[in-house]
Amino acid sequence: MDENTRFKPLPIGVDDFEKLITRGYYFIDKTLLVKELLDKKGDVNLFTRPRRFGKTLNMSMLQYFFEDGVDYRGQKKDNAFLFEGLKIMEAGEQYLSYMGQYPVINLSLKSGKQSNYKLAFDCIVDEIAQEYDRHEYILKGDILSESVKEKYRRIMELSASEKEYYKALQFLSQCLEKYYGKKTIILIDEYDVPLENAYMCGFYS
Repeated sequence: MDENTRFKPLPIGVDDFEKLITRGYYFIDKTLLVKELLDKKGDVNLFTRPRRFGKTLNMSMLQYFFEDGVDYRGQKKDNAFLFEGLKIMEAGEQYLSYMGQYPVINLSLKSGKQSNYKLAFDCIVDEIAQEYDRHEYILKGDILSESVKEKYRRIMELSASEKEYYKALQFLSQCLEKYYGKKTIILIDEYDVPLENAYMCGFYS
C-alpha cells in the first residue's frame, strides 16, 4: 500500500461518485460493473445486495459514466476525468464509446418511507420534481412542443394532477429521448422502500 492510499479518508456516508473521487476518499474500484452490464445487454437489471454494500454509490457511478450531462447553465459536462486511473478505462474502446452518450434519470424512492399514504406520495412526488428540475435545460429551444413543456413545468413545479405524477417517470423518459434522440437510462434506487413501508404501516392497499 503506497502513502497516498494509506492516508485517504473512508467515505462514511458518501454515496455520490463525483464527491468521492474529487475529494480523494478511499475507493474500492467497482467500475468494471459498467463492462458487466454492457456485456449482459439486459433491458432491465436488478441489483440485490445487502444494506451498506454500496448500491447507491454504484448507481451514482453508472450515472456519471453514461450520462450526457449538462450543468445548471446548460453547458455540457465531461465526466471522463472521474474515471482516470480506474479499471473501466482499460476495458477498451468498445466500452468507453458508451461514456457520456445517454440521458439518465436517477431517482431514489427512499423518502417514501413515511407514516401514511399522503406523506409517502408527497415525498416521492418531490423527488420526481427534483429530477425534472435537474433536466430543465430540455425546455429551451423548440424540440419539445409548448403543450409538452407546460405539462413538464406542472410536474416540476408540484402543480400537476395525481394522474400526471403516476406517469411522470415515463413522461420524463420520453421527453429526454425526444431531446437527445437516444433511449433514456433509468436508475431507481430503494425501489422497495415505499412498498415495504406501506405494508408495515397499514396502507399498502
